[in-house]
Amino acid sequence: MSELRRDPITGRWNITVTDAALGPDAYEVEAPAERGGKCPFCYGSEGLTPVEIFALRPPGSASNGPGWTLRVIPNKFPALRIEGDMARRGIGLYDQCSGIGAHEVIVETPDHARQLADLSTEEVTQVLSAYRLRSLDLRGDTRLRYTLIFKNHGLSAGATLEHTHSQLIALPIVPKRVREELKGAGAYYDFRERCVFCDMLNQELQDEERVVAENRSFVALCPFVSSAPFELWILPKGHQGDFAKSTDEELGDCARMLRDVLGRLRGTLRNPPYNFIVHTAPIEPREREEYHWHLEVMPKLTRTAGFEWGTGFYINSTPPELAAKALREAQVAA
Repeated sequence: MSELRRDPITGRWNITVTDAALGPDAYEVEAPAERGGKCPFCYGSEGLTPVEIFALRPPGSASNGPGWTLRVIPNKFPALRIEGDMARRGIGLYDQCSGIGAHEVIVETPDHARQLADLSTEEVTQVLSAYRLRSLDLRGDTRLRYTLIFKNHGLSAGATLEHTHSQLIALPIVPKRVREELKGAGAYYDFRERCVFCDMLNQELQDEERVVAENRSFVALCPFVSSAPFELWILPKGHQGDFAKSTDEELGDCARMLRDVLGRLRGTLRNPPYNFIVHTAPIEPREREEYHWHLEVMPKLTRTAGFEWGTGFYINSTPPELAAKALREAQVAA
């Protein structure tokens, strides 16, 4: 019989299939998309992109030319733009404002053939450090309320270019999903005077059944209430609500863990498309004692259909216990 499982953070219910659970070989994975023409993220194509905001390059290397190892550029087709005024207004019962924000692309390597899982720990650390750098810089704009950092890998995960990259969108509002997490975490903290994420970590480390990997500063696990097969969370062991306040040492440990779990997913599921999202506290002066930043990795193995749209529930055909076991046993390159 299947199980209904309730998320202790948001209160959302999901259905976990337990009597006919699917293993990793049950899922069909799309072939990587190939794009014709010149890749705008490769060496020599810098003129095809907007002018770079930030780049890691050797001394003497000219801006907006080859030689870089990581590059941050404005999105050529941005969802939001930094220029302009908010112009908040009401149209009858509807609220509206200008599309103010920032939309940036982090090109993680100049090598077209490498995925994020192929990069060294030092290179992945540079990617995470770029996330932190851009997050902190954008806080100088007082109109912005939230910084969303995410990666789309594979066509069905929303990637329009195969060259590995991630994105940052700074928003003038706090997204609904984030507010749900904050509300649930706040209610738990008010009742127990403890962080729900810290309690979750402690329980998972004690149970061990859903833990995939652990290092000095981070734990990777398949959450008890997984919305999708092989969903993974990476959580810092130390309590911290704001990703951008992570230390260099913590980012290095996070890079090791991210590289590890992406390698496990690729080996177990034959290079699946996936999304990952950095869940972090809003941009505000006060500390969020009730919140705990984390990174969620979601392989795209199933599709959202009528039941999910109609109920807000998700059906997970692979229990997190089975997913974690398969990922723990995966062979990972050093």
